[in-house]
Amino acid sequence: MTVTKTAEARTVELPEIADPSQVAPKDARQLSRLFFDRLAVLEEGTPEYQYARNTLIEMNLTLVRYAAARFRSRSQDEMEDIVQVGTIGLIKAIDRFELTREVEFTSFAVPYIVGEIKRFFRDTSWAVHVPRRLQEARVQLAQATEELRSRLGRTPTVKELAELMCLSEEEIIEARKASNGYTSASLDAAISSSEDGEAALAHFIGSEDHALELVEDFSTLAPMLAQLDDRERRIIHMRFVDELTQAQIGEHLGVSQMHVSRLLNRTLAKLREGMLTTS
Repeated sequence: MTVTKTAEARTVELPEIADPSQVAPKDARQLSRLFFDRLAVLEEGTPEYQYARNTLIEMNLTLVRYAAARFRSRSQDEMEDIVQVGTIGLIKAIDRFELTREVEFTSFAVPYIVGEIKRFFRDTSWAVHVPRRLQEARVQLAQATEELRSRLGRTPTVKELAELMCLSEEEIIEARKASNGYTSASLDAAISSSEDGEAALAHFIGSEDHALELVEDFSTLAPMLAQLDDRERRIIHMRFVDELTQAQIGEHLGVSQMHVSRLLNRTLAKLREGMLTTS
């Protein structure tokens, strides 16, 4: 008898709701059961299925606003993002809910919505990309640090934190470094300076000196140059220090430009091979 009634109920046409978002929460709970019951037997992709699913989403948007209210301290722009992300959680809950669970949809959906919002904060609140395991370790590290500080009356050591969290000291240090990626400062931020008053943060950050990369090459090259014969060293000096052309070098040495070219190529090949062998 029960099966017959359920089958009959599922053949009933769904009511047309002009503006599902204006349905009162109490009425939405009752109507949602009817729409979920019908949605279970409709073929996905059909117009009726889309109507039932979209109506469920709009009728239950109050759940998203309820969950988003926990984060009311955020800016207006952030709140708009929170509602959008919460709506994704609502949609996931609708797609996974079954009446056979014998639980109210509101109780089922809210954890999905809040979970999606928290995931959004976890993935977007970091100033730089940090692996998820380190993001989670940061929270655990903060809790452990506060617990030990209260217990010991001082800042805990890395070893003490590692023992409490059952992690290695290296992992504790890695989590601390990762915490630095949670916030960032603009390079245009004003920094107080005793000499110049206020200056932009960018002025205190050194720039990379690419010439420093040549220091190691020069120190490697020096003994190889010493191993060249006098003529080879003279050719290298005239070409790269005096910046003479091959024709001018030929005039100095009394040889043709072609011969200077062969000597120069042979010498450079010898130095190049030595550099590659050393590195």
